[in-house]
Amino acid sequence: MFFLRVHSVDVNHPLRFENVEFTTKNASVAPSNPNNPSPKFSERRGVTHLFRSKSHSSLPNTGSRSTLIFVLAVPNYVSFEEFIQFCGSRIDHVIELIFIRNDGMEDRYNVLIRLMNQLTADGFYCSFNGKKFSPGEAEICHILFLLSVEYTESAELAGTPPDGCTELPTCTVCLERLDPDTSGILSTLCDHSFQCPCVSKRTHLSCQVCRFCQQQDEKPTCSACGTLENPWICMICGFVGCGRYKEGHAVRHWKDTQHCYSLELSTQQIWDYVGDRYVHRLNQSKIDGKLGEMNSRCIPFGDCGSCACSEDSGISAALYSSKVETYYESLLIEARSKLESAIVEAVESAVTHKMQDIKSSLEKCIEDKNAVAEVNRTLIKDQEICRKKFKEIEERETASLRLRDEKILDLEEQIRDLTVYIEAQKTLNDITDSDGIKGGSLLPIPSRQSPPSNTRRYTKSGRRRN
Repeated sequence: MFFLRVHSVDVNHPLRFENVEFTTKNASVAPSNPNNPSPKFSERRGVTHLFRSKSHSSLPNTGSRSTLIFVLAVPNYVSFEEFIQFCGSRIDHVIELIFIRNDGMEDRYNVLIRLMNQLTADGFYCSFNGKKFSPGEAEICHILFLLSVEYTESAELAGTPPDGCTELPTCTVCLERLDPDTSGILSTLCDHSFQCPCVSKRTHLSCQVCRFCQQQDEKPTCSACGTLENPWICMICGFVGCGRYKEGHAVRHWKDTQHCYSLELSTQQIWDYVGDRYVHRLNQSKIDGKLGEMNSRCIPFGDCGSCACSEDSGISAALYSSKVETYYESLLIEARSKLESAIVEAVESAVTHKMQDIKSSLEKCIEDKNAVAEVNRTLIKDQEICRKKFKEIEERETASLRLRDEKILDLEEQIRDLTVYIEAQKTLNDITDSDGIKGGSLLPIPSRQSPPSNTRRYTKSGRRRN
């Protein structure tokens, strides 16, 4: 999905096309909704900055479509009226159409279109994306779906990528040189090969990168240190800096501005600092500096008089060299991909084995825990049985001690009674005056007060003695 930010201090200026014959009578210049004061067609000036999300593919798909579309780099020979006529009957489905001009790039302008619904937006995209603006010209219509558009008066804010996004070139030639997944441009009709008019037209015009690549009369130098070694040019703003193996001003420019796409002038290959890889799709001839497709249909060493490569025998060798470089680069990418896959598989295998070991250890721990729990239950049961037996033994011991104490008390009482009886008999035997006791009475010796149980036993023992 793409995001658009426009650095502009201007406002929308309504446009009226009185001399334009629309294809349908409903294509009015008045607002489609009376409650909406904004005009259907308007113009404003500003510098556009195009961004794309790093986490999603930029190719059109179900998740990247919207009702807001952006037409890139409409050539200046197509006037506003001609562009509206180019849209044909699809103009009826347009809610708002804004022509955006940049004062520094008078050779082209951009168009922002808001349509009624997703169905009409998809129809507009399928009808005009990749279609030539004019049969006799090479430029084609490039359309992108936008998630949002913002207008700001701050140049710094307009050039700052949103979170998780990176800025893309606004030149269609530079965009087409990137991979489709990076640029969002599926294909081109002319492939920008050799003496293609759409490339030659940019020699003296707006795109700094295209102009710089076509005009290399002097050796390019780093804008920061002036070195001639390994120059790179930023595809967003045209800054020329030296490579990371010299002073690294190109890398530093990326870190300062977040402009991640840089063209190596010596090899005409495009490097993505964020992805840390080459992302170019079209190469430029090392002989004459003209663009050529990496997957060109020309045979490197054959006789192809029908195309422009026959004009320069060195182009074939240069194109073949580019193909070889691309081939080995693809091998490196494939090897890196295989290495990453092997690393992922090894990590997954190690994680799987580790998880199995952890699972086995966990199962063993659970078994040990269950065994310990069973032993604990058995011990608790044995402890309860032992507690009951100890209580029974303690009760029996207490009863035995109580019976013993009772017997001891009974024996003591019997001994006391016998002692009293013996002393009484001895006293009677010692008395000589038998007549003195004839009329007397025998009184018992007072004893200690004893518990009722003892009294009961004494009475019983006395009863036995009597």
